[in-house]
Amino acid sequence: MLQVYNTLTRQKEPFKPLVPGEVHMYVCGPTVYNYIHIGNARSAIAFDTIRRYFEYRGYDVTYVSNFTDVDDKIIKAANENHEEPLELADRFIDAFMEDTKAIGIQKATVNPRASQMIPEILDFVSDLIAKGYAYAVDGDVYYRARKFPDYGELSHQNIDELEQGASQHINDEETQRKEDPIDFALWKAAKPGEISWDSPWGAGRPGWHIECSVMSTTLLGNTIDIHGGGQDLEFPHHENEIAQSEAKTGQKFANYWMHNGFVTIGDDDQKMSKSLGNFITVHDIIKTVDPMTLRFFMASTQYRKPIRYSEANLQDAENNLNRLKIARDNLSYRLSQATAGADAAIDQQLDELETHFVTEMDDDINVQNGLSVLYDLTKLMNEYANAETVKTDTITAMLDKQAAWLQIFGIQFDVQQLLDSDVEDLIRQRDEARANKDFAMSDQIRDQLADQGIILEDTANGTRWRRA
Repeated sequence: MLQVYNTLTRQKEPFKPLVPGEVHMYVCGPTVYNYIHIGNARSAIAFDTIRRYFEYRGYDVTYVSNFTDVDDKIIKAANENHEEPLELADRFIDAFMEDTKAIGIQKATVNPRASQMIPEILDFVSDLIAKGYAYAVDGDVYYRARKFPDYGELSHQNIDELEQGASQHINDEETQRKEDPIDFALWKAAKPGEISWDSPWGAGRPGWHIECSVMSTTLLGNTIDIHGGGQDLEFPHHENEIAQSEAKTGQKFANYWMHNGFVTIGDDDQKMSKSLGNFITVHDIIKTVDPMTLRFFMASTQYRKPIRYSEANLQDAENNLNRLKIARDNLSYRLSQATAGADAAIDQQLDELETHFVTEMDDDINVQNGLSVLYDLTKLMNEYANAETVKTDTITAMLDKQAAWLQIFGIQFDVQQLLDSDVEDLIRQRDEARANKDFAMSDQIRDQLADQGIILEDTANGTRWRRA
C-alpha cells in the first residue's frame, strides 16, 4: 500500500484519496522576481516526481502550483529595473516555464497567479473579518492567530513561544498596529507608488499567505488530498494557510502535508538561498550541464532528504545516467537479431523487479531504493543484450519497463534511429575494410563517425553504435 509521510502527524500514513483513483494536489510555487536557483528547483522536481509516481500507479492527478506575482521582492526588483512589477513577473514566469521544461518538469494542471485572483482574495478576507478571525487597521487587515485553536500544530510550535519570539520585534511599526504580535497580514495597504487594487479597506495588495488559501480552495475545493512545498514553508506560510482556510470553510484544509528537503552547498552543508547569495540558477547551469543530468541528480534523492550540490555529485549522476542509456542502446541493437516470441524465465524476473520497484516506491516515494531496482533491471538488460539468442517480445518488455520507470524520474532519452542508413553504410564499409585488413581505412571511418558523435563498439555479436 502506498504510504506518505505526513508532516502534520510526523509519521507515515497509508494514502487514501478523497475520491478513489484521483489525487488533488497543491504545491506552493515561486515568487517570480529572478531566475529559479536549483534550491527552488528541488521542490518543483520533488513534487513532479511524486506526481509522476501517482500517475504511474494509475491515479488521475490534478496538480495546481501557483505563481506569486505580487510581493515586496517583486516591487523592489521592478523599481531597480525601471519596469512595472507585473511585467517583471511575466518575464520571470516565462523563464521559469522554459527552465523547468528543460529539466523535464510537467506543466501543472493549473498555474494560478495572485494578481488574477484579487476578487476571490477580497471575498475571502471579507469573510474572515465577518467571522471575527480578522480585523482592519489603517488599510491593513490582520488575522487573529490566537483565535484559531490549532495554530502551531503543523510546525509543532507552542503559541506562547511564538508570541515571545514575535514580541522581540515590538518596536516595529507594523507590530505596534497588531492586536497580538503573532497576528499576520491578509491585506497590505499600498505605499505611495506601489501596485495596488481597490478594496473595502483602501488601496492595497494581498498578503503572501492568503494567496495560496484562496487559490487552493477556489480551484481544488475546501479540502484537498496533498499540500506540498519546501521545509522552510512549514512555518509560517503553511501554518497560516491552515488557520485562514479552516477558519473560513470550517473544514480540514489538507489531509496530507508533504515537505521536501533543502539543497545544500559547501563542506558545511549551507542551505542554498538567494538571501545568502550562494545560489546557482537553473538558467545558468543548463548552459554547461545536460538538463537531464541535473534532473537525474536532483530526482535521485528521496524528497524529504537534503541534497548536497557538488561537481562530483553531478558527475556521478551523469555517469549513472550514461550507464542506463548504454544499456538501452545495446539492448535496442539486438532487436535486429532477435527472433519472435518471449523468454519466459526473463519475463518472470522482470515481473519480480516490477513488484520490488513498486514496494520500494510505495514507501513514501523512496526513489533511492527504487533506483536500486532500476539498476538491477539495467544489469538484467546488459546480460540479455549479450545472450546468444534473444526474443523480440522480451527485449521490448525490458525497454518499455526501463522507459516507464525513467519517466517517473523525469528522464526521457532521445528517440534515435539506431539503424540510420548513413551510419549503417559506413559501418558496413568499415567491416569490409577490416576484413581486407585495410586498417587505415577502418580507422578513418571510425574517426569520421566519431566526429559526428557516433561511438562504435566491436563485440562478438558485431559492431554496435551509439551517439555520444
